[in-house]
Amino acid sequence: MVETLLTNLPGTRDILPEEISSWHLVEGAARSIFARYGFEEIRTPLLEATELFARGIGGETDIVGKQMYVFQDQSGKSMSLRPEATASVVRSYLQHSMYRCAGLAKLYYVGPMFRHEKKQKGRWRQFYQIGAEALGSEHPAIEAEVIEMMMFFLESLEIRAHLLVNSVGDGKCRPQYIESLGQKLRGRLADLCEDCRRRAETNPLRVLDCKVETCQPVIDALPKIADHLCTECSQHFEQVKSYLQEAGVSYEIVPRLVRGLDYYVRTAFEIVSGELGAQNALVGGGRYDGLAEVLGGPRVPGFGFAMGLDRLIMILPEEVRAKGKRPPELFLAYLGDAAFRKALSLGRSLRHKGFSCHFEFTGGSLKSQLREANRLRAGSVLIIGEQELARGRYILKRMEDSTQSEVSLEDLVQHLQKRRCAGLK
Repeated sequence: MVETLLTNLPGTRDILPEEISSWHLVEGAARSIFARYGFEEIRTPLLEATELFARGIGGETDIVGKQMYVFQDQSGKSMSLRPEATASVVRSYLQHSMYRCAGLAKLYYVGPMFRHEKKQKGRWRQFYQIGAEALGSEHPAIEAEVIEMMMFFLESLEIRAHLLVNSVGDGKCRPQYIESLGQKLRGRLADLCEDCRRRAETNPLRVLDCKVETCQPVIDALPKIADHLCTECSQHFEQVKSYLQEAGVSYEIVPRLVRGLDYYVRTAFEIVSGELGAQNALVGGGRYDGLAEVLGGPRVPGFGFAMGLDRLIMILPEEVRAKGKRPPELFLAYLGDAAFRKALSLGRSLRHKGFSCHFEFTGGSLKSQLREANRLRAGSVLIIGEQELARGRYILKRMEDSTQSEVSLEDLVQHLQKRRCAGLK
């Protein structure tokens, strides 16, 4: 009986070796640039208590209500694969009493999240995010600096993106706006899609984020939150915009921009790219001053974002992708058993000196080995045969122009060092 070939689960995927260099490039750029702004990496578990997300994100959100992967352990405790990381980061911040240390905590993360949702372009059930959280300050300049950092990061990858901002109010002014929104929506339920009819009762703000075409005339006629902001929220938003302008960061105010999670207050933002089509958001974030209290800790103001890594990789320019590839600096081609042993020894020595080397254990003709070196985009090829072994001098071939020369092992190391200094592989 022939067994059926097993494949990955729907909504998941394998990130193959030919792709992974782009991921390393993006993650490395994030780590480098975030460190310049004082952010440090934190890693939290993939599994958390379901209550963390029910309390932190909000029980009426689509994420908690429809999209989380929920399990029970042997004791009956409800656990979930994390659908986002902000609640986990704040939980860790509180659990380890980081708030007792003076100053602002700047934390970032890189890793997989999980949501059960319909598969779309750039959207997976296991997906990856890079995010950052600044905990401990209400100052609007923090928000501008974090946004500036993200725009700088995207510019470093030659990604063209556009910043959208809005204020969603706070616990003082938003409830009145939501009540007004709900009243208007209840009068137009027949004109809304099924999801929006449900959201009109459970989470009216989410209606503003609907992309269904038939809902747009209704949404356009809804009251704007900017007209309902209290004095404090209005002043805060004006300061944020002022700091963005001083940093040279251009933006567009979008009255319909909201965040889908309950813990957001005041500033909300998205960074979008025209390269992604209808689902064009690369980054989403904002302020969440009440989240720590909801999770059982003291009041700690926070501001942060999450970036869809899968989507970013999709639109990474080819010339940027090329920078992430690391082909071997040297391919060792050998002819005969004695040459094979020399290649083993030489490869070991060069790797210990910091050079990347490759050779094929199956051997084959010189022509086939050179073809493999070309496929791997090796910078140079060292040819080792019986005559080369006898004379202690080897044939070195530069792959970019096919020029050849004889070298000793000392010459070889100098050659590799010079190529590296010149930025060549």
